[in-house]
Amino acid sequence: MTPSGSRRSRRQRVTGLLGTPFGLAVLACLVLAGWAAWSGGALDGPIARQVRTSSFYADPGLDVDRAAAERIIGNRRLVVVLRSPDADLRGTCTQVRQAADGTVVLVLSRDGDDYDTYGCALVPGYDKKNLGKAAAAEMVIGRGIDTFADRPLEAVKVIAVNYDRLVRAGTVPDGARTISPSLPRFLLAVAAVAGVVAAATALYLGGRRAGRLAAARRVRRDELTDSRSALGAATAGLAQQIIDLDPMYALLSGRRGGDSGFGRRYRQLTSDHAALLDRLAVLDDTDGAAVRALTGRVESLSRRAQALADGRPDPDSS
Repeated sequence: MTPSGSRRSRRQRVTGLLGTPFGLAVLACLVLAGWAAWSGGALDGPIARQVRTSSFYADPGLDVDRAAAERIIGNRRLVVVLRSPDADLRGTCTQVRQAADGTVVLVLSRDGDDYDTYGCALVPGYDKKNLGKAAAAEMVIGRGIDTFADRPLEAVKVIAVNYDRLVRAGTVPDGARTISPSLPRFLLAVAAVAGVVAAATALYLGGRRAGRLAAARRVRRDELTDSRSALGAATAGLAQQIIDLDPMYALLSGRRGGDSGFGRRYRQLTSDHAALLDRLAVLDDTDGAAVRALTGRVESLSRRAQALADGRPDPDSS
């Protein structure tokens, strides 16, 4: 086969696989995995990753109690991003647009004795029917914070108060912010891809192995069935031998001075037969070794019964 023919053959196999239900399922899982990774923040920068699960971010090196700021904001649909001086505030708002969707975001940085601010209201419909309300929210959210340029936590408190005023005025929707951590989505993406690959490999290898195991089990099952049938037939034959010996035992037992040796051997035979039946009741039919052992035991008892009927010594006695 020529190289071009080999490439065409591979393409045909791939195309044929994708046209099957399994191939379509693989494509669907890959699409879901890609969506989960993208929506979970796989391409997020450090600021977006932080605000995806938190309501406050501050650049490294800034002296601010981040945990206290988060407690001040609480579960409001509000995100405050504190940047270093001369940072790109507008670009920051663009970076967090997906991570902070549904919130009012205020990006600010220290500018001398004031704050330089940039607001972006990412509330529902901010770019369409609620454009006017979004613009009003962006202008109001940062009012009065310049007084606390050297006290960022106090500025955060003022921002929270401004947000509450916007809610009461109906400018932004009321309600708590729902935060969806990104880790489960990453796990979903990894699990989906790993599951597809593992399932495809397992189906291929498992199918071949299952065929071999099924054939081997069929052979073993047939062997066990034959052995169990042979054991059942031998047990029935032994029972008939004991029944045939019963009249002779009854006759000898009724005579004074009868054959005590015959009686002892007969009673021992029936006792061993009863023990055998108890073992048969709990026998595991899938245990080939146990079936063979019991078959040998039945054959031994059958030889003893035949010897007793013929008046011969016990063949298995030492």
